[in-house]
Amino acid sequence: MISEEQRRVLDPEQDAAALKALTHPLRIRLLGMLRQDGPATASELAVRTGESSASTSYHLRVLAKHAFIAEAKHRDGRERRWQAVHSVTSWSNKAMDASPGSRAYVTLSRRVQIEHLEASLVRHEADVANGRLGREWVEPSGISDLMPCLTPESLTELWEVLNRKLDELTTRDAGDPRAAQVVLLTAGLPLAPRAPGAEPNTSAPAEADAENAS
Repeated sequence: MISEEQRRVLDPEQDAAALKALTHPLRIRLLGMLRQDGPATASELAVRTGESSASTSYHLRVLAKHAFIAEAKHRDGRERRWQAVHSVTSWSNKAMDASPGSRAYVTLSRRVQIEHLEASLVRHEADVANGRLGREWVEPSGISDLMPCLTPESLTELWEVLNRKLDELTTRDAGDPRAAQVVLLTAGLPLAPRAPGAEPNTSAPAEADAENAS
């Protein structure tokens, strides 16, 4: 379960400078890496991202200035190690929609999440193929692309139910040695009806995966 201390809630008015600092793809990526893989140095992150250590060091300092990350314990005294201060960054979509700058951040963060999903899929498939994950993970793993018709109230309720259940299961599995980190990306993106004669929706899949559509 994610406690309030582990959650960074951004307010577009009070946290304008912090939001501006996050409107850089590499900074969002670095923050995500520290959250997912734990403390690291600028040099270690440079290797993982393909950037120079000077670049990662600069962007890490910007993240630290706005309290997204903090200095971690060192293995030695030669280079700083950084760790994420919070597990999750969240906000009110309604509040973020009030200004172009905050809207731009929400758009960017969603694009980065899609990139994270693609990278996670590649890593998952390699972990299964190379035996780093047990075969018991093959069946429950997957991606679904359901397209239900819901009201705004029902979509809000769905998020609430999902979050409650996720908190429950995370708490239950906290002490289980079989538990593994799971990348769980969820999306609820309403679409307006297409007008007659509009171009076909080429982004939609031809057919859904029946096994994972549950």
